[in-house]
Amino acid sequence: MPVATLLPFTATPSRKSASPTSFRLTEKFILLLVFSAFITLCFGAIFFLPDSSKLLSGVFFHSSAVETNTRTGTDSDSNVAVGTEEKILTKIRKDHEKALVEAKDTLQKRPDEIKQDIQDEKDKVLKEGKGGKDYNNLPVIEYVRPPGATGHEPSDPETKERRAKIKEMMTFAWDSYKRYAWGSNELRPVSKQGHSSNLFGSIKGATIVDALDTLYIMEMFEDFDMATEWVEKNLDFNVVFRRKAIELGEKLLPAFKTPTGIPWALLNLKSGIGRNWPWASGGSSILAEYGTLHLEFMHLSKLSGNPAFAEKVMNIRKVLNRLEKPQGLYPNYLNPNSGQWGQHHVSVGGLGDSFYEYLLKAWLMSDKTDEEGKKLYYEALQAIETSLMRKSSGGLTYIAEWKGGLLEHKMGHLTCFAGGMIALGADGAPEDKTGHQMEQASEIARTCHESYARTTLKLGPEAFRFDGGVEAIATRQNEKYFILRPEVIETYMYMWRFTHDPKYREWGWEAVQALEKHCRVEGGYSGVRDVYASSPNHDDVQQSFYLAETLKYLYLLFSDDDHLPLEHWVFNTEAHPLPVIRKEMTDKPSQLE
Repeated sequence: MPVATLLPFTATPSRKSASPTSFRLTEKFILLLVFSAFITLCFGAIFFLPDSSKLLSGVFFHSSAVETNTRTGTDSDSNVAVGTEEKILTKIRKDHEKALVEAKDTLQKRPDEIKQDIQDEKDKVLKEGKGGKDYNNLPVIEYVRPPGATGHEPSDPETKERRAKIKEMMTFAWDSYKRYAWGSNELRPVSKQGHSSNLFGSIKGATIVDALDTLYIMEMFEDFDMATEWVEKNLDFNVVFRRKAIELGEKLLPAFKTPTGIPWALLNLKSGIGRNWPWASGGSSILAEYGTLHLEFMHLSKLSGNPAFAEKVMNIRKVLNRLEKPQGLYPNYLNPNSGQWGQHHVSVGGLGDSFYEYLLKAWLMSDKTDEEGKKLYYEALQAIETSLMRKSSGGLTYIAEWKGGLLEHKMGHLTCFAGGMIALGADGAPEDKTGHQMEQASEIARTCHESYARTTLKLGPEAFRFDGGVEAIATRQNEKYFILRPEVIETYMYMWRFTHDPKYREWGWEAVQALEKHCRVEGGYSGVRDVYASSPNHDDVQQSFYLAETLKYLYLLFSDDDHLPLEHWVFNTEAHPLPVIRKEMTDKPSQLE
């Protein structure tokens, strides 16, 4: 039986291979697959789709039954198909006639009678949902659609042209995937075939799932429909309805059955037995795994009416609060049995990154009511500034790694997300530190830009160092690769939103030009093995997160601020937007109780 990983963490610089009987779905798949993509897009279609009433009535996207019944085939079954079509048309005519009668009756009523009818219908829905259930045994939940799921074209001609170019890049990447790798997890753009590493196990379609909201945000609606149809018909677990997402969420809950409540990294979905990676400091749980559940699980509790999901992630906080933290820092490893830290290795890059991001975003998604999350974030940021943040002799600010009390003066590409995170949280900073934190964010953005500018291909390495007389340069061969990562672009997008300094759009456009020149091949986009080489040596993988994150953040960088406005949306660590849960909604008598 395949073993599914529980947690959507940001991948480490060197990914470990799983055993033949298990698989590791790291930064871009399982909770992205289940919670981020499906909760946000499938049930979250309430926010995106023009007619969200179809979802609440149990109809989603297309009716496969109608498609099947009306599809013509051989001569022997064509008559059946024709007969079915006539029956459908007859039913449509009858429904139409009935609707006309009802409309005529309504027009003859007084305004106060119409108003009363509307109220009666509302009361009926509420009464039916009072037991907390609809026909799928789920709570009836009212949502106010946040604005900005799509956006208008920028008025500035150059920005409009560049934004259109990003959409063309997305179209090319998606069309290449459709042509050569449809249904596979990822695309090999050089060899023009499907690709699936052991990270994905037996599940297929990672690129389809990952790209769903990007397709919608860029208004590629036909492709969006094609993708959702594939998900509905082909994805393992058939997770396309809100009901199915909740069912799978419930299957993940046994992972929390540890003495501390800190979840296992791996869970057998059939037996409910969990375990951790043997390489992770004696089988410890990993900070960026168990610490990157909060947004999805809180959202899932709201959608399901089941408080268990929220309780699980809140318990993680309780455990962490009880522990003594070395220099205020959170080590990357925690033993779920003993509740003690493992190896004292601290990183704001791989193994640790998204934990800090989620402390801040938990506060933002709660409409700034989660004061504990806010407090923990700013305390952690202060510890990072004191113990890890350094400035090179050349004036570049970087975030080092900490191993057993010693600093390693290395910064990973993954760590470059921190510039955007710090900017996002600067407005709520304590003791009037907003300006200071914005300056920190700006300096980190500059450092990460330099890591790109100092390469031959103008693309950033996986990690870069500040020792031995070098600054912002990769010195080890296994750190010189670029796999289409989004973190630097992510920081540019946030910095543009908060400062409107044109350099961030210029830096983003430099990245676009480098991607087009060195990563675009005949069959899509490929990573490169050495960004310091005179010509690119392609790794032949178009990562799913290139469509989900890199191109999405580039598109938003060249969009107006009212496209997915940050006061209404929070991006999870995989760049999938979740709506802010408004305080006034939580203050109302809950439909979930």
